[in-house]
Amino acid sequence: MNPAWLDSVTDWIGAHPTAAGALIFLIAFCDALVVVGIVVPALPLLFAVGALIGLGHVSGPYALVCAALGAFCGDALSYWIGRRWGGQLRQRWPFARYPQWLDRGESLFRRHGLKSIAIARFVGAVRPFVPAIAGMLVMPFRRYALASLVACIAWAALFLAPGWVLGRSYDAVAAVADRLALALGALALAVALVWAGVLYTWRWFAEHADLLLARMLRWTRAHPRLGRYAGALIDPNRPESASLAMLAASLLAISWIWFTLVAMLLASGGPLALDHHLHDLMWTLRNPLADRLMAGLASLGDAQVLGPAAAVALGYLLWRRRWMAAAHWLAALVFGLVLTSLLEAAIDMPRPPTAPAGFGFPSVAVTMTTIIFGFFAVLIARELPGRKRVWPYLLAGVVTTVVGFARLYLGAHWPSDLVGGTLFGLAWVLVLGIAYRSHVARSFWMRPLAILFYASFVIAGLWHAPRVADDLLARFAAAPPTRVMAQDEWWGDGWASLPAQRNEDDERLRWPLDVQVAGPLAPLQAALERDGWHVQPQADWVATLALLDDDLPPQQQAVLPATLDAHAEALLMLRAGGRPDERLALRIWPAPAVLDDGTPLWLGTAQTLQAGKPFGAALLWRPVADGGAAHAAVRGAIAGFEQVEAPHPDSTMPVLRVRTQAQAPSPPD
Repeated sequence: MNPAWLDSVTDWIGAHPTAAGALIFLIAFCDALVVVGIVVPALPLLFAVGALIGLGHVSGPYALVCAALGAFCGDALSYWIGRRWGGQLRQRWPFARYPQWLDRGESLFRRHGLKSIAIARFVGAVRPFVPAIAGMLVMPFRRYALASLVACIAWAALFLAPGWVLGRSYDAVAAVADRLALALGALALAVALVWAGVLYTWRWFAEHADLLLARMLRWTRAHPRLGRYAGALIDPNRPESASLAMLAASLLAISWIWFTLVAMLLASGGPLALDHHLHDLMWTLRNPLADRLMAGLASLGDAQVLGPAAAVALGYLLWRRRWMAAAHWLAALVFGLVLTSLLEAAIDMPRPPTAPAGFGFPSVAVTMTTIIFGFFAVLIARELPGRKRVWPYLLAGVVTTVVGFARLYLGAHWPSDLVGGTLFGLAWVLVLGIAYRSHVARSFWMRPLAILFYASFVIAGLWHAPRVADDLLARFAAAPPTRVMAQDEWWGDGWASLPAQRNEDDERLRWPLDVQVAGPLAPLQAALERDGWHVQPQADWVATLALLDDDLPPQQQAVLPATLDAHAEALLMLRAGGRPDERLALRIWPAPAVLDDGTPLWLGTAQTLQAGKPFGAALLWRPVADGGAAHAAVRGAIAGFEQVEAPHPDSTMPVLRVRTQAQAPSPPD
């Protein structure tokens, strides 16, 4: 689906809240209509409608009625189509070509009867077909309609609810944790996409393995010279032939994609335009809370984490005398690392501006994570029954995605480095998998091996990640500013060229930068502390989770950190406000410029914060309009310093300029 089209639809709904009911009805109606419901993207559209409800652009009860009524009418029409044509429906297009559509719905209906109408409402694959099946089997309409109406109301409420909750809480979340929420949401989305991709790819191959095997056999007979090499892998009398056919087809597809990617990179002489766009996007998501988490996740691809898991698996295979499996496992590790290092040396890819030396194409960490978890899945999946065989592949996809996303977030690699490393690792896994599966037929008890491997990885990760997170973050700190101005220039009119507000896309996050400081922050901090302010250390995850503690008074709850140009706050000072649920805050960040005499330059914002529970559970401190009260409190507390105040030409908001070295404030008598 075209995202621009989705944006235009949701914009129209927000601009025409009453007429939007007809569109909401149409979305739900088409989603329920037989065949048409397969292609209608109802879930993202209803999520967007729910967000508009939460933001106050559309009436919630009105949208709920329209969505439920549309779904009910769509189901009723599908029921009528099934009742009208009955069994003849199977001979008509597209059911004659895709009989499985009706087969799945009929199987569900025969297993669960009336309950299948409610079940199908929440299962996208059969939702448009079960009403038609009910009509084909001549279920009484009165009995069908009552169950359908209840299911449609529950469906509409459930599908609108997530966006509704998000819209209601958007202002609060955006004010204090927007980048954290976006970073975590992007990670969850990446994991979900990979999970779905692995799951449905595996299921497709499982369903079509016999057909794929038959086609490959026909190809070997039509091409006897080339086919004799493939024929050794796809003997239909061997149980492993279907798996080998799946691995071979995957190897061809992945190899083609990998060589295409490398050719594009070599032809462009460096990173693609998409690489730059995604790198810049990830840089805008930097947040102190997410930084440490992502650094820990990125370290899961280090040798200190992957090594123990790989060594434990190798030791177990040797102990059990699985010499062939151990040899292939050792080949996966050694040759995978050697080939990746050679490839990295052969392809001269410019590093991202945020990446130090040692990070290149392809990503060694992502490649080795793919190889180790991927080939381990090949080793143990054949020992699992039925559909459980997909689980090792799902775990491999999730771990590789997490490591790759974390490194992309930190700016260690271009996206093409990560994609290229993953594809190369997959290709090597498939080569070894074909070699292993074609020579080994013995089964072995895989549960102890799986427990040892995954447990070793988790234990090593929990031990290693906290110890290296800070050092890893230091390697990817924001670059120092390149703009230099003289002390007198800044004090005169150069200050007006510095940003007047945070450079955020969301207008609600463009806090005014109404304080500029030249000099060390220690004297400023001391003056504020004498006036009743105190320093809050940067909130970590322990303090963040404590926001869920209802027994802790609001004044003891942490204020979540914020960033300016990917820089965390250098100083966050708080003071009690006029009410128990109110606080004054001063946030200070490094300025995007330095003074020529080495004096540090800082930008800050003075805010009044108010406590609230946008989710009904976690307490959050949100900035609120205060008429300049916080700014005046800061100005009065540091009155002993040399200071000047003037409106910023870009925002007309007053900006306080302070020198902390020019005159030290005298302590009160």
